[in-house]
Amino acid sequence: MARIALFQSRTGIDPAANAAALVAAIDEAAAGGAAMLFTPEMSGLLDRDAKRAAASIQPPEEDQALAACRAAAKVHGLWLHIGSLAVRGEGGKVANRGFVIDAAGEIRATYDKIHLFDVDLPSGESWRESSVYSAGAGAVVVEGTPVGALGLTICYDLRFPALFAALAEAGAQVIAVPAAFTVPTGKAHWEVLLRARAIEAGLFVVAAAQHGSHDDGRHTYGHSLVIDPWGEVLLDAGEASGVEFAEIDLARIDEVRARVPALAHRRPIPAVARR
Repeated sequence: MARIALFQSRTGIDPAANAAALVAAIDEAAAGGAAMLFTPEMSGLLDRDAKRAAASIQPPEEDQALAACRAAAKVHGLWLHIGSLAVRGEGGKVANRGFVIDAAGEIRATYDKIHLFDVDLPSGESWRESSVYSAGAGAVVVEGTPVGALGLTICYDLRFPALFAALAEAGAQVIAVPAAFTVPTGKAHWEVLLRARAIEAGLFVVAAAQHGSHDDGRHTYGHSLVIDPWGEVLLDAGEASGVEFAEIDLARIDEVRARVPALAHRRPIPAVARR
């Protein structure tokens, strides 16, 4: 049994304030007995003004939120999944990158978001992630974390079940889905998609989310969730900022997969015949 913590944040446009909030969350998670803390997508900076944000986006080795989190993790002996940070990559573009940090403060793995969100919403909001971010090229499973083998995704990846299937087949026992879902899509799809992914793959899903009204004018849905392999919601953080706790019992995976062995029965899909 592993005790985990989720930080549901309302990240803003001030990197220093965001870094301080992350360190406070790490302190609270450690005080609450968690072995690992999960944070949302864009934990270090949430700013849709690309010109203003550009001044704050640094290479990973210079990112103040990452440095502060690594130091705090080491102090407390706490594992940390930073859902993602905007970091400067090659070719002038930015990577939406998740970081797994171990109890010694070392970076054990990174993951760049594969699926980028480009859309014009009926609300009038328009998002063009591909104009700023470079897409990741590979899936990642991190071995030896306090929750076993941890598969990494970010936000919009949730809508692509093949990625979750690949992570499960690679041995993931828990899949992290840090996010900054908009309110309309969150109300309609957030919980149902997360529960579906957990059920399909027969594993735990841990989804730390942004919430509320942000400095850049966006509104995010919140409701950070922990879901077990049967699709049961173990934690719903609602619509408030803060750190919440949940228990992960990996024995539940074998129990559920014995009842519904869909993962073992999965077969390659042949070419579709069109007639």
